[in-house]
Amino acid sequence: MAEGTTFETHSPSPSEDGALVPQPASGSGLKRALLFAGLAAVSAGIAFLVVRATMRQAPSDPTSERIEALIEEANRLLRELDDQKRA
Repeated sequence: MAEGTTFETHSPSPSEDGALVPQPASGSGLKRALLFAGLAAVSAGIAFLVVRATMRQAPSDPTSERIEALIEEANRLLRELDDQKRA
């Protein structure tokens, strides 16, 4: 390496062919690792919430069961009434 060359510069340095090559900023690896860890945590949280929401089952409630039975009975009676009108 040549004297006076530093790796912690933020400005681009010329490469062998004269093109400017940006140098990595100090601490960029830490920022990248923290970003990755944050994205992983958010993804895991969203996955947990989706699984929890899909696995949740409504508890058996006698009132809601009775209401469903009454609705089914009403629908059956309406179908019978429609059939009688058509006949």
